[in-house]
Amino acid sequence: MELGITEILRILPHRYPFLLVDRIVEMEPGKRVVGIKNVTFNEEFFQGHFPGNPVMPGVLILEAMAQVGAIGVLGALPEPEKKLLLFSGVERCRFRRPVVPGDQLRLEVEFTNYKMNVSKCHAVAKVEGVLCAEADLTSAMVDRP
Repeated sequence: MELGITEILRILPHRYPFLLVDRIVEMEPGKRVVGIKNVTFNEEFFQGHFPGNPVMPGVLILEAMAQVGAIGVLGALPEPEKKLLLFSGVERCRFRRPVVPGDQLRLEVEFTNYKMNVSKCHAVAKVEGVLCAEADLTSAMVDRP
């Protein structure tokens, strides 16, 4: 299953400049989801991180992985616009390689546990098959106000 930006906007509440997913290329709701983030020099954060040596902040790579994971959970719901998935934990996070303008991040998320309204997953970010970051993420589902 693939999702374009229109479907992503229906599932996630994030908007510019904080929407960090451009496309979903694979999805088995509640099991596995793979998304793409095209990293361009026009991203606002590159103005200050770092001038003359632009590097995507690690916390935004984590956020991109979490957004892809949220699509995997919320995309399985009949009315995803009524729920939010909030970060509740990050474990075993490692950054392996910088992400720079021109890179295409492939964000792969595999769900390891889902109980009540808490989901756990292992997420990786890669550029051209090379591991850039990985983490175990925990999120809690709540009603959207």
